[in-house]
Amino acid sequence: MTATILVVDDEPDLEALILQKFRRQLREGLVSFMFARDGLEALQSLEAHPHVDLVVSDINMPRMDGLTLLARLQESEEKKSTIIVSAYGDMSNIRTAMNRGAFDFVTKPIDFVDLEATIDKTLRHIEMLREARRRQAEAERAHASLSRYFSPELAKRLASGVGDSTEVTWREVAVIFTDITGFTSLVETAAPELLGELLNEYVAGMTDVVFAHEGTVAKVIGDAIEVLFNAPSDQPDYATRAVACAGELDAWAEAFRERWKARGVNFGATRIGAHAGPALVGNFGGGRFFDYTAYGDAINTAARLEAANKVLGTRICVSATIANAAENFAGRPVGDLVLRGRSEPLRAYEPLSAASFGAPATSQYGEAFAKLEAGDGSAMPAFAALVGAHAEDPLANFHLKRLLNGAKGVRMQLE
Repeated sequence: MTATILVVDDEPDLEALILQKFRRQLREGLVSFMFARDGLEALQSLEAHPHVDLVVSDINMPRMDGLTLLARLQESEEKKSTIIVSAYGDMSNIRTAMNRGAFDFVTKPIDFVDLEATIDKTLRHIEMLREARRRQAEAERAHASLSRYFSPELAKRLASGVGDSTEVTWREVAVIFTDITGFTSLVETAAPELLGELLNEYVAGMTDVVFAHEGTVAKVIGDAIEVLFNAPSDQPDYATRAVACAGELDAWAEAFRERWKARGVNFGATRIGAHAGPALVGNFGGGRFFDYTAYGDAINTAARLEAANKVLGTRICVSATIANAAENFAGRPVGDLVLRGRSEPLRAYEPLSAASFGAPATSQYGEAFAKLEAGDGSAMPAFAALVGAHAEDPLANFHLKRLLNGAKGVRMQLE
């Protein structure tokens, strides 16, 4: 690429000398020169030709001297790198020029070998600065894109290109799916501005919870959110993170519902499903888009578990794979679910808060479930007693209804 150099000097012979001394570089297209007689003419020339790479300026000139020109150049948005030309021994002006931002200087009478070397050095410096700016701009664009998916710290690491990668690969992941009950009806009845405020606040809040656990937001489709753990960074405790995140998502979503209920808006409950297993994970956006997501049976299973909440009456349903791998998992068994698209049953659990897990009702439920699993005929009265004491317990109600309808055992087919 040809470097354009603006030479500012009122000596009439300098233009011819420079064109002669740099004739090889001019012939090879390495440089091109523009000339101005003083600082005012230089500023006009720069305004008309903003592509100028470098300014070489004398100090003593009519109308506007080189030091004033230098100050004006440093005030502009794109500070032009400047080489100052001064009389030999004029250290006072040279020092002033360097303090005002000149990159380097040469002395008069001009030694053209020295001038050429100084110009080459300055142009290399300019290219280094431009490359640094290009990389920074690319990093900022990448960070802005990655921040949609990843926690701020992880997005920063990915944008820098150090360590973690978004290349497509098979990984063991934990997957969370969330969805809102009755959201379609809300879309059809709510005013657009209200719906926009609702959904934006909801997605922002849910995303904040995910990022607090260093999860990855793989998809946001309307009211549904897909979250990954152990991708793209290694997280040995990904199952524990997923369970904790699911619990906090539920708590945040319930508080969100209450806030909007107080404003007269009936916002549906958030259903959450979680599973762990191998998935194909990475950027599937092609060359033009960034679309970090995951594919595989583990993803589909998490989505099925989210939908199972509708039948079970629960808000969170996680697989045994997650429950068994999570540290100090607190929850109760739901049953062996045969999910749509699967032939083998999957043991599922409802995670509970520490307070709920330690409550007497949870122990009573565990005893009733054990009887149901063992085929004990006393399972029905055990669940009936539990419902009588805790009518709001959705799982106890669910199993009691199954027993009343002739169901046996804990295995159930879900559509």
